[in-house]
Amino acid sequence: MPGPMRSSERLAVLALGCLACGIAWADEPAQWLERMNQALTTRNYDGTFSHWHGGKVEMLRIIHRVQDGTVSERLASLDGSGREFIRTGAQLACYLPDKRTVVVEQRPLQEPLVGFPAVSEQTASFYDIREVGRTRLNRRDTHLITVTPKDEFRYGYRLWIDDKTAMPLKTQLCDAQGHVIEQIVFADLTLSSHITDAAFRPDVSTEGFQWVRDGGGPPRAPPPGTLAWGAVRLPPGFRMTVRSAQTLPGSSGPVDHLVFTDGVASVSVFVEIQRTVNATPAGVAESATLGSSSAFSTVVDGHKVTAVGEVPPATVQFIATQVKAEGPAPVGARDH
Repeated sequence: MPGPMRSSERLAVLALGCLACGIAWADEPAQWLERMNQALTTRNYDGTFSHWHGGKVEMLRIIHRVQDGTVSERLASLDGSGREFIRTGAQLACYLPDKRTVVVEQRPLQEPLVGFPAVSEQTASFYDIREVGRTRLNRRDTHLITVTPKDEFRYGYRLWIDDKTAMPLKTQLCDAQGHVIEQIVFADLTLSSHITDAAFRPDVSTEGFQWVRDGGGPPRAPPPGTLAWGAVRLPPGFRMTVRSAQTLPGSSGPVDHLVFTDGVASVSVFVEIQRTVNATPAGVAESATLGSSSAFSTVVDGHKVTAVGEVPPATVQFIATQVKAEGPAPVGARDH
């Protein structure tokens, strides 16, 4: 039977206990992000929110349901455009009343209609994640979590996460100076154990609309013998997660699609053969910024390379200018 604990041993145990408490507290902000993402992907909810982006404010409604392993989502504009996006599993239908068109495409199962930052061990290397306060929002207790980048290649977040449900009641995307460039604020949010199928039917009448489909399948591998594209260098922490070929509206042939991400921010790159009609002259670059979205286009070896993402302009320019042909695409090549 062990003897009584000496004073020095008691102090050592107390010190270890305090250290453990400190580690748990340090991990707590990241744990709240994990809980938030779990709530967003596994719960049933129905809410309306305001979306401030590019100097404009739009009211939207989001409905999310997980039933028998299938995820259904509906995102509808409550303002003038009347646009709706309805996802069932991997299929996404985009209802565009202003264009009298419905676009049906395949979407990765892990991509929600409204995205929020996902935390990982890699994320912690390039972002400083902290809980900076607790406050009340919409009569709910919330944790204010900040996700601050450690370099100039990504934006930061502020998130107000509900203490009881772990749902994000308010989010802000911020630039390097802390200025808000995009904001989402929920006006109301209801969690329900059951949401009917009727909730995922569009309000807009599609009579006379044009239906455009992407071919009914997931992104395919580049045809054998075509060029395989990659990046010579990337901003710290970014890696390529998708390389596929797609057919996009307005394109005359397959477009190579690359996706680069650091786990929070992502950049899509599209590579297509440069056309002579209305083409950008070789060596001439084009850039654009709208709210939090940045785009940069250039010409590489007779191909137009366009990078788009919710990242600073310097990031899309960096990635687009580093995209090069790596050689012929092997048969059946496809990266994820």
